[in-house]
Amino acid sequence: MDDDARAHPDPAAEGTASRPDEPAGRAGTWPAPSATAPAGHTGAVVADRYDRVVWHDTYGQSAALRELAGELGERHAYTADLLTDAFLAAYKAAPRLRGAAEMERSRLVNHRVVAALLDSPGFAELHRETVGDPYAAAMAVLAQAGALRRMLDDARPARDRDERADRARQGAGDAVTLGAEAPRQTGDEADGGDEDGTAPGPAADAARQTAGDAGDAARRAAADAGQALAAAVPGVPGAARGAVARSAAGARKEATLMRAWGVGAGEQERMSFDERARLAERLRTGRLAEWAELIGRFRQMADGERARKVENATGELIGVTLGDDLSRVVPSELASLGLPELRAVFAARYAAGELMLYDSRGEQATGRGAVIACVDTSHSMYEAGPGGITREAWAKACALALLDQARHGGRDFVGIVFSAADKLRVFRFPAGRPAGPDRVLDFAETFLGGGTSYQRPLTAACELLEEEFNDSARRRGDIVMLTDDDCGVTEEWMRGWNEAKRRLGFRVFGVGIGAPRVAAAGSVLEALCDNLRSVEDFTDVHAAADLFRVI
Repeated sequence: MDDDARAHPDPAAEGTASRPDEPAGRAGTWPAPSATAPAGHTGAVVADRYDRVVWHDTYGQSAALRELAGELGERHAYTADLLTDAFLAAYKAAPRLRGAAEMERSRLVNHRVVAALLDSPGFAELHRETVGDPYAAAMAVLAQAGALRRMLDDARPARDRDERADRARQGAGDAVTLGAEAPRQTGDEADGGDEDGTAPGPAADAARQTAGDAGDAARRAAADAGQALAAAVPGVPGAARGAVARSAAGARKEATLMRAWGVGAGEQERMSFDERARLAERLRTGRLAEWAELIGRFRQMADGERARKVENATGELIGVTLGDDLSRVVPSELASLGLPELRAVFAARYAAGELMLYDSRGEQATGRGAVIACVDTSHSMYEAGPGGITREAWAKACALALLDQARHGGRDFVGIVFSAADKLRVFRFPAGRPAGPDRVLDFAETFLGGGTSYQRPLTAACELLEEEFNDSARRRGDIVMLTDDDCGVTEEWMRGWNEAKRRLGFRVFGVGIGAPRVAAAGSVLEALCDNLRSVEDFTDVHAAADLFRVI
């Protein structure tokens, strides 16, 4: 039997025979107290002790669940049992519903509501997002709050009749018990009763009549409750379908947001309930909430480009060429070394650079210092392009993918958000420390407004690479400039910039976002960058794919 079982075993029937010296019409036997139905279960979903512990822990952590339970409890009885069932239905891997006959009559409305939730067409989709995840299961319950409230209101007459039926059943049981005991006491006092439960005729008739009336009342109340529940049933499935559909959509959206922002399942499990709820709310309402899909596609693209990279190789094989690179010699050339008479020929061809080699194309990642993304957040970056995507959203999505790129390569990442010369914020993400979601969101949601200055953010980036070189002797960092505006720099600053590039060996990549002139020949950005491209279609995340192959 499950840990939450409430059913009691039926006691043995205790019939008594009439006295042989008394007419049958004047003697009677008393129904045993077990003639009434045993107490049933209060929970509709079969659960074990561990499931109950998970529910109680989650309920204790969630102020929203406690608030919902209090609100429903003010108008309806047994709502705590209903919320428990709704949670377990979403949380358990294979939720199993008890039969209606196993339930306490007072919980039959709960049973019907949970059955409707489990039978809803969208429940399987919801269950995929909530199974084994207490937080997601609790969020599903909260998303169903409106429908649960409506279903309970509709079924309130049935609940009231169920309670009356329970009271009538209890009254019938009490009448049977008292009816069996009273004649014995009367018989004992008058020396007219027997130990086998028989009683003098008038007392027996009165007691039987009382017990019979109570039993009839219990049966009428049960039938009345059944009719009331049947009347409430038609509206329950429709409300349940709507509740499941809404909660499934909410669970799916939250899971998508978490994945898009790089919050893995393991990290979510380590968060407390309140921490995860606050993070989810921030993701839903933050500045870049509507661009979660774009951020997710950028990260997927970057993952794909990383998968195509082969460390310490020159690129994709495209044929055969001539040369003297022994690391790319074709097998047929190496076979000549096995014959003494051909070794001299091999040596001569090697000296002349005429060995057959595998030919390849591609670029090799050379950066080893920090990856620094300088993101322009001037007023013009708020302008939307194709697909309604803003320049800021595209730039931030690219920067977040660069953050993943840096962490995958064990490199520090720095996000510099800039606009005018007096507006700049720096977000550092050292390689050896976790990049907390809140810190990542702070970086992504920062928007400064104003004009555009190149010198301030690039000077800050150069100083960070200088600091890294002095601290750990790491060179060859990468700076990515994401902007939609072109602005001038002084000659003196340019001389210092070129000297820093020579000394520290860093590379500069530029992306002109929605502004072709920024990436045109002769622009200031073109003079600053080693690699420059322009992006016009903001729905195309592959416009910057080569960045993730070379950084």
